[in-house]
Amino acid sequence: MIRIVRGPLPDAVLAGLAKYTAEISEAVEQKKQAQALWKNTTARRNVHSELNKALRRMAAGREYCMYCGDNRGTTIDHFEPVALNPLRTFDWLNHLLACSGCNSHEKRDQFPLDDEGRPLLIDPTAEDPFDHLLLTFSIGEYDALTVKGEATIEVCDLNNELLARGRADATYHLQHLLRDWEKADFLADETGKSTLVRRVQDQPLADVCQSMLRQAHNPNADLLFQPGIAEILRRSDLQEALLR
Repeated sequence: MIRIVRGPLPDAVLAGLAKYTAEISEAVEQKKQAQALWKNTTARRNVHSELNKALRRMAAGREYCMYCGDNRGTTIDHFEPVALNPLRTFDWLNHLLACSGCNSHEKRDQFPLDDEGRPLLIDPTAEDPFDHLLLTFSIGEYDALTVKGEATIEVCDLNNELLARGRADATYHLQHLLRDWEKADFLADETGKSTLVRRVQDQPLADVCQSMLRQAHNPNADLLFQPGIAEILRRSDLQEALLR
């Protein structure tokens, strides 16, 4: 899970979202009305397609899921579930791009709250997940830094065996791509550098790369990676290219 910058929507789409929200607010049974409107053919044609486009533009790499980061996002997830808050069904700030596994099998309608009623799940469009999660590269698993991180790991199953193995493998492959980038830089091969940056950005599990960039500044960074990798990661020109 990485930080996602939420983009704007066209005014016409925002007006459509507001119209549906108003209909829900006026309904006697808001949950049923919200569910019906979300499945409505007109809503799917006029609203869903625009939401999908905007979310895909926001997503990392090749439109990866905003929760696991491993699979292509194919569905619109309601961060705060419709069943719990029908009035947020058409709230743009409540929509994330998710794969079917995360949306239908992992997160579902889970939405834990703390004692004061605040969400315990990380919203990657509103906060930096790395404030709550620390990746251990060698095993590909997350340690929770906060209660919110702990809840997110559990609800989204971020430490399942396949994801952990994928992150460990991604760490290995990314270090080789970074060495290739350094060689291209030494040879003043700008095309090669650009190609390698794109390959890094297109990799699934973008959280691995972004966590590597962040942890490269730790005092013990040289112990986390292969020799010389931390120094490459600390280069401002590489960081600027990868985070563009």
